[in-house]
Amino acid sequence: MAVFILPDAQEDLLSLQDYMLGKWSEADWQKAEDEIFVKLALVDTGFLTGAPVQELASVGIFEYRNIVTSHHKLVYRRINADVYVYALAAHQQDFPTLLMKRLLKI
Repeated sequence: MAVFILPDAQEDLLSLQDYMLGKWSEADWQKAEDEIFVKLALVDTGFLTGAPVQELASVGIFEYRNIVTSHHKLVYRRINADVYVYALAAHQQDFPTLLMKRLLKI
């Protein structure tokens, strides 16, 4: 089992880092980042499954799931034993717009 953070999600993570470091302390960012990776480790082990992404489930697509941390929402999909992270968003971001842009990019 492995977790793969796809290139768009990596860009999301760097963007979130820049935003948080501009607004808060490095310790706050480190705590938020640690929380992201702890949640991903739980997904990888199967102890956390997350809920289907509501916007996609409403049109019959259930394999994409999301989990939340205190500051972020993560979208992933499990393929066989591996976890692929597609997007990371801050809670204050317009998630449906981010999701639509990501889908149109495919």
